[in-house]
Amino acid sequence: MNQTFPAPLDPENFARCADAIADAARELAAAGWTPATSSNFSMRLDAGHAAITVSGRDKGKLGRDDIMVVDMQGQAVGTGARPSAETALHTQVYRRWPDVGVVLHTHSRTQSVASRLFAGAGAVRLEGWELQKAITGYSTHESVLEIPVFPNTQHMPDLVARVDAWLDAGKPLHAYLIDGHGIYTWGRDMAETRRHLEALEFLLACELDLRRLTA
Repeated sequence: MNQTFPAPLDPENFARCADAIADAARELAAAGWTPATSSNFSMRLDAGHAAITVSGRDKGKLGRDDIMVVDMQGQAVGTGARPSAETALHTQVYRRWPDVGVVLHTHSRTQSVASRLFAGAGAVRLEGWELQKAITGYSTHESVLEIPVFPNTQHMPDLVARVDAWLDAGKPLHAYLIDGHGIYTWGRDMAETRRHLEALEFLLACELDLRRLTA
Protein backbone atom coordinates (compact mmCIF):
# COMPACT_ATOMS: atom_id res chain seq x y z
CA MET A 1 0.00 0.00 0.00
CA ASN A 2 1.34 3.42 -0.95
CA GLN A 3 1.16 5.46 2.26
CA THR A 4 2.48 9.01 2.55
CA PHE A 5 2.91 10.93 5.79
CA PRO A 6 2.11 14.63 5.57
CA ALA A 7 3.29 16.77 8.48
CA PRO A 8 2.97 16.40 11.43
CA LEU A 9 2.71 12.61 11.06
CA ASP A 10 5.77 10.65 12.18
CA PRO A 11 6.48 7.58 9.98
CA GLU A 12 8.38 5.86 12.79
CA ASN A 13 5.48 6.27 15.19
CA PHE A 14 3.12 4.93 12.55
CA ALA A 15 5.39 1.90 12.05
CA ARG A 16 5.43 1.17 15.79
CA CYS A 17 1.65 1.44 16.03
CA ALA A 18 1.06 -0.59 12.87
CA ASP A 19 3.28 -3.38 14.18
CA ALA A 20 1.48 -3.37 17.54
CA ILE A 21 -1.92 -3.56 15.82
CA ALA A 22 -0.77 -6.38 13.54
CA ASP A 23 0.71 -8.35 16.44
CA ALA A 24 -2.48 -8.04 18.49
CA ALA A 25 -4.66 -8.90 15.49
CA ARG A 26 -2.72 -12.09 14.76
CA GLU A 27 -3.09 -13.22 18.38
CA LEU A 28 -6.81 -12.45 18.46
CA ALA A 29 -7.29 -14.20 15.13
CA ALA A 30 -5.52 -17.27 16.52
CA ALA A 31 -8.02 -17.23 19.39
CA GLY A 32 -10.86 -17.35 16.85
CA TRP A 33 -12.17 -13.86 17.63
CA THR A 34 -11.87 -12.40 14.09
CA PRO A 35 -13.60 -14.83 11.69
CA ALA A 36 -13.92 -14.16 7.96
CA THR A 37 -11.90 -10.88 7.93
CA SER A 38 -14.21 -9.40 10.60
CA SER A 39 -13.09 -7.07 13.42
CA ASN A 40 -11.10 -3.86 13.33
CA PHE A 41 -8.34 -2.36 15.44
CA SER A 42 -6.81 1.07 15.86
CA MET A 43 -4.24 3.09 17.79
CA ARG A 44 -4.03 6.84 18.32
CA LEU A 45 -1.06 8.39 16.52
CA ASP A 46 -1.48 11.95 17.80
CA ALA A 47 -4.27 14.35 18.72
CA GLY A 48 -5.61 14.40 15.17
CA HIS A 49 -4.85 10.98 13.67
CA ALA A 50 -5.18 7.25 14.27
CA ALA A 51 -3.78 4.13 12.63
CA ILE A 52 -6.53 1.64 11.72
CA THR A 53 -6.93 -1.63 9.85
CA VAL A 54 -7.72 -1.45 6.13
CA SER A 55 -11.15 -2.83 5.29
CA GLY A 56 -11.50 -6.50 4.36
CA ARG A 57 -8.06 -7.76 5.34
CA ASP A 58 -7.43 -11.14 6.99
CA LYS A 59 -6.71 -10.19 10.60
CA GLY A 60 -4.51 -13.24 11.07
CA LYS A 61 -2.12 -12.06 8.37
CA LEU A 62 -1.78 -8.33 8.93
CA GLY A 63 1.39 -6.39 8.21
CA ARG A 64 2.18 -2.69 8.00
CA ASP A 65 0.63 -2.47 4.53
CA ASP A 66 -2.71 -3.51 6.03
CA ILE A 67 -2.79 -0.52 8.40
CA MET A 68 -3.61 3.02 7.29
CA VAL A 69 -3.98 6.54 8.74
CA VAL A 70 -7.27 8.35 9.28
CA ASP A 71 -8.07 11.73 10.80
CA MET A 72 -10.49 12.13 13.68
CA GLN A 73 -13.39 12.47 11.24
CA GLY A 74 -12.56 9.03 9.86
CA GLN A 75 -11.15 10.26 6.54
CA ALA A 76 -8.17 8.52 4.96
CA VAL A 77 -4.87 10.43 5.14
CA GLY A 78 -2.04 9.90 2.66
CA THR A 79 -3.51 6.84 0.95
CA GLY A 80 -6.28 5.74 -1.37
CA ALA A 81 -7.00 2.66 0.78
CA ARG A 82 -10.41 2.25 2.39
CA PRO A 83 -10.58 2.08 6.19
CA SER A 84 -12.92 -0.18 8.09
CA ALA A 85 -16.60 0.64 7.60
CA GLU A 86 -16.80 1.18 11.35
CA THR A 87 -14.01 3.74 11.54
CA ALA A 88 -16.44 6.35 12.89
CA LEU A 89 -16.90 4.26 16.04
CA HIS A 90 -13.14 4.32 16.65
CA THR A 91 -12.68 8.03 16.07
CA GLN A 92 -15.68 8.75 18.29
CA VAL A 93 -13.89 7.10 21.20
CA TYR A 94 -10.71 9.10 20.56
CA ARG A 95 -12.65 12.35 20.39
CA ARG A 96 -14.58 11.63 23.60
CA TRP A 97 -11.56 10.48 25.63
CA PRO A 98 -8.22 12.16 24.83
CA ASP A 99 -6.37 9.69 27.07
CA VAL A 100 -7.56 6.62 25.10
CA GLY A 101 -4.82 5.19 22.92
CA VAL A 102 -6.28 1.93 21.54
CA VAL A 103 -9.68 0.64 20.36
CA LEU A 104 -10.28 -3.06 19.70
CA HIS A 105 -13.38 -4.59 18.10
CA THR A 106 -13.78 -8.36 17.84
CA HIS A 107 -16.43 -10.91 16.86
CA SER A 108 -15.92 -13.91 19.13
CA ARG A 109 -18.67 -16.52 19.34
CA THR A 110 -19.24 -15.61 22.99
CA GLN A 111 -19.56 -11.89 22.23
CA SER A 112 -21.87 -12.50 19.30
CA VAL A 113 -24.21 -14.86 21.21
CA ALA A 114 -24.30 -12.56 24.25
CA SER A 115 -25.17 -9.61 22.02
CA ARG A 116 -28.27 -11.45 20.77
CA LEU A 117 -29.30 -12.83 24.14
CA PHE A 118 -29.13 -9.50 25.97
CA ALA A 119 -30.34 -7.26 23.14
CA GLY A 120 -33.87 -7.21 24.49
CA ALA A 121 -32.69 -5.97 27.89
CA GLY A 122 -30.49 -3.38 26.21
CA ALA A 123 -27.48 -4.18 28.38
CA VAL A 124 -25.53 -6.90 30.14
CA ARG A 125 -25.47 -6.23 33.88
CA LEU A 126 -22.28 -7.64 35.42
CA GLU A 127 -22.30 -7.84 39.20
CA GLY A 128 -20.48 -9.99 41.76
CA TRP A 129 -17.71 -11.24 39.48
CA GLU A 130 -14.16 -10.87 40.79
CA LEU A 131 -12.83 -10.23 37.28
CA GLN A 132 -14.79 -6.99 37.06
CA LYS A 133 -11.71 -5.54 38.77
CA ALA A 134 -9.79 -6.04 35.52
CA ILE A 135 -11.70 -3.06 34.11
CA THR A 136 -10.01 0.25 34.87
CA GLY A 137 -11.93 2.16 37.53
CA TYR A 138 -13.47 -0.92 39.18
CA SER A 139 -11.92 -2.09 42.44
CA THR A 140 -14.48 -4.51 43.88
CA HIS A 141 -16.74 -7.36 42.81
CA GLU A 142 -19.55 -5.54 44.62
CA SER A 143 -19.73 -2.93 41.85
CA VAL A 144 -22.09 -3.04 38.86
CA LEU A 145 -20.65 -2.93 35.35
CA GLU A 146 -23.19 -2.38 32.59
CA ILE A 147 -22.29 -3.22 29.00
CA PRO A 148 -24.95 -1.73 26.70
CA VAL A 149 -26.16 -3.63 23.65
CA PHE A 150 -26.94 -1.27 20.79
CA PRO A 151 -29.09 -2.28 17.78
CA ASN A 152 -27.12 -3.21 14.70
CA THR A 153 -27.20 -0.98 11.63
CA GLN A 154 -25.11 -0.41 8.54
CA HIS A 155 -25.58 3.35 9.02
CA MET A 156 -22.69 4.31 11.29
CA PRO A 157 -24.04 7.77 12.25
CA ASP A 158 -26.96 6.01 13.98
CA LEU A 159 -24.59 3.93 16.10
CA VAL A 160 -22.43 6.96 16.86
CA ALA A 161 -25.55 8.80 18.00
CA ARG A 162 -26.58 5.94 20.31
CA VAL A 163 -23.15 5.86 21.94
CA ASP A 164 -23.20 9.63 22.36
CA ALA A 165 -26.69 9.47 23.90
CA TRP A 166 -25.54 6.88 26.45
CA LEU A 167 -22.58 9.03 27.46
CA ASP A 168 -24.53 12.28 27.42
CA ALA A 169 -26.97 10.69 29.89
CA GLY A 170 -24.05 10.45 32.32
CA LYS A 171 -23.72 6.67 32.18
CA PRO A 172 -20.22 5.16 32.49
CA LEU A 173 -19.03 3.32 29.41
CA HIS A 174 -16.04 0.98 29.15
CA ALA A 175 -17.29 -1.22 26.30
CA TYR A 176 -20.41 -1.97 24.30
CA LEU A 177 -21.91 -4.78 22.28
CA ILE A 178 -23.76 -4.47 18.97
CA ASP A 179 -26.68 -6.85 18.49
CA GLY A 180 -25.68 -9.84 16.37
CA HIS A 181 -22.24 -8.35 15.94
CA GLY A 182 -19.43 -8.11 18.51
CA ILE A 183 -17.80 -5.96 21.16
CA TYR A 184 -15.96 -2.64 21.26
CA THR A 185 -13.60 -1.78 24.08
CA TRP A 186 -10.68 0.57 24.59
CA GLY A 187 -7.92 1.69 26.93
CA ARG A 188 -4.92 3.92 27.38
CA ASP A 189 -2.58 1.48 25.66
CA MET A 190 -2.59 -1.95 24.04
CA ALA A 191 -1.96 -3.81 27.30
CA GLU A 192 -4.89 -2.19 29.09
CA THR A 193 -7.21 -2.65 26.14
CA ARG A 194 -6.26 -6.32 25.75
CA ARG A 195 -6.91 -6.79 29.47
CA HIS A 196 -10.36 -5.24 29.11
CA LEU A 197 -11.17 -7.36 26.07
CA GLU A 198 -10.06 -10.63 27.66
CA ALA A 199 -11.85 -9.89 30.95
CA LEU A 200 -15.09 -9.02 29.18
CA GLU A 201 -14.88 -12.15 27.03
CA PHE A 202 -14.55 -14.23 30.22
CA LEU A 203 -17.38 -12.40 32.01
CA LEU A 204 -19.76 -12.72 29.08
CA ALA A 205 -18.98 -16.43 28.87
CA CYS A 206 -19.77 -16.78 32.58
CA GLU A 207 -23.12 -15.03 32.11
CA LEU A 208 -23.98 -17.34 29.21
CA ASP A 209 -23.06 -20.39 31.30
CA LEU A 210 -25.29 -19.19 34.13
CA ARG A 211 -28.21 -18.81 31.73
CA ARG A 212 -27.72 -22.37 30.48
CA LEU A 213 -27.36 -23.83 33.97
CA THR A 214 -30.38 -22.06 35.42
CA ALA A 215 -32.72 -22.38 32.44
